[in-house]
Amino acid sequence: MEGLRRGLSRWKRYHIKVHLADEALLLPLTVRPRDTLSDLRAQLVGQGVCSWKRTFYYNARRLDDHQTVRDVRLQDGSVLLLVSDPSWRRWRRDQGDWR
Repeated sequence: MEGLRRGLSRWKRYHIKVHLADEALLLPLTVRPRDTLSDLRAQLVGQGVCSWKRTFYYNARRLDDHQTVRDVRLQDGSVLLLVSDPSWRRWRRDQGDWR
């Protein structure tokens, strides 16, 4: 029974949303439990959104790119927050880039 459950999980899909705080956008994504946050970034690039130098948050927790949807415990209808990474801005300022 456990093998059947694992087999079916690869077909499972979650419909989530990613809130881009800087642009005030809410983008829908369809993800699988085994997708990593890097996979989500690739989907966003496919939609024309640059997620470089931005950080994902869920339930006020910072998420790492290697975590999977299952690890983060995302469910159908969940909303991820994608915000600019303040440490990147600090690094650019230290390098003399004031953009």
